[in-house]
Amino acid sequence: MEEKKVFAKGICFQKIFLLFMIGCVFGCIFEMVNHFINYGDWVSRKGVIYGPLNPVYGLGLVAFVLFLNKIKNPFLLFFGGMLLGGGCEYVCSLVQEKIFGTLSWDYSHQILNIAGRTSIKYMIIWGILAILVMKFVYPFLSNLIEKIPIRVGNILTIILIIFMIFNIVISVIACLRQSERAKGMSPSNKIEVFLDKHYPDKKLDRIFQNAKRQG
Repeated sequence: MEEKKVFAKGICFQKIFLLFMIGCVFGCIFEMVNHFINYGDWVSRKGVIYGPLNPVYGLGLVAFVLFLNKIKNPFLLFFGGMLLGGGCEYVCSLVQEKIFGTLSWDYSHQILNIAGRTSIKYMIIWGILAILVMKFVYPFLSNLIEKIPIRVGNILTIILIIFMIFNIVISVIACLRQSERAKGMSPSNKIEVFLDKHYPDKKLDRIFQNAKRQG
């Protein structure tokens, strides 16, 4: 009897990418709710211009699945999650500061922080998340994704890939141009004129409300 074909069976590119997208959405919502609980107002916690998406959490979820999927011991999951989640935070913070000259989080006021880019407190949270994700969330999402009809799943993946490539590229070049404007640099070509017109500082500051310029 021929085995029924399943979309994104096992750990494959389609499933990893869709998990990344789910993690991006969850992260954005989580950050907004967490800020509201702590400060009483709603602010944007987006990591890209279009959509409620925070790629740090998407990368974190993907890292958990790729590196922790064979680990069953909850203590090892916890410590693995601490290292992976904290590592993602550290690297993303470093890249953002070096490329764009901004920081979206700074934990230098916390005890046992690591260069202000991550801290033991948040690494512990990442460790707890790793246990919850690998024991409950990932099996549920994996099963849900595999229930998507193959044709629909393939089309959806392609559309989301195109969307995210555009989203990331426009977000990067718009933020780079904003950094140039902060240095007093005038537009030197039509692309920069376009960016100045459609992605001015006021718009980007509203989207990336937690990004603070350094220096």
